[in-house]
Amino acid sequence: MRIPRIFHPELLPNSGRVALDDDAANHVGRVLRMQVGQDVLLFDGSGAEFPAVICDVSKKNVNVEITERVERSIESPLDLHLGQVISRGDKMEFTIQKSVELGVNVITPLISERCGVKLNAERFDKKLQQWQKIAIAACEQSGRNIVPEIRPVMALDAWSQEAFDGLKLNLHPRAKYSINTLPQPVNRVRLLIGPEGGLSAEEIEKTREHGFEETLLGPRVLRTETAALTAITALQVRFGDLG
Repeated sequence: MRIPRIFHPELLPNSGRVALDDDAANHVGRVLRMQVGQDVLLFDGSGAEFPAVICDVSKKNVNVEITERVERSIESPLDLHLGQVISRGDKMEFTIQKSVELGVNVITPLISERCGVKLNAERFDKKLQQWQKIAIAACEQSGRNIVPEIRPVMALDAWSQEAFDGLKLNLHPRAKYSINTLPQPVNRVRLLIGPEGGLSAEEIEKTREHGFEETLLGPRVLRTETAALTAITALQVRFGDLG
């Protein structure tokens, strides 16, 4: 059995006893039904792992004994910030989960003219909490020890105007150059992925004004979630650590 990786929301000590939070305790105790003496691997987002042994299990609480701190990073050399216009249904959750597995560092959910999701501020806050949990679960699965930030929802124009010291890309089916022809080296990328209906002509023009370069993925039109993951993969192959 693979040793479960568990995120802890507070900084962990190098050794000693720690009580897991409610979500982790429920997963370890009720879902996995682990027992005293079994191993778990904790991480707190600091870039390290903490091997630990379960020393107490009850219906509501799980305590573990940390044995050591191990510095381990599998982060990509490419610092990648994804600006994703919010998609309908579970497509946004899928995009967040898979982009974290592929090594994205920051995700900003965006609102554009053709965004099909209309929620009030309170519901967006709940979505944000849900999306952050999905990112954490993706780190637990993929072995990442640094949890990507899911930023608050922003308007596309405000996000595209933010200062950024790196390459800014917008996918466009009629762009002259593909990701494979982008000049090297690049170590920071801000990637914009539009909604199902695409960006409006005015939005595309504004992104140009804010320094976004248009790039091409291929001859086929991709769904928004497919486009995001394909572009991230292509960027990691060219500038990061895939392939």
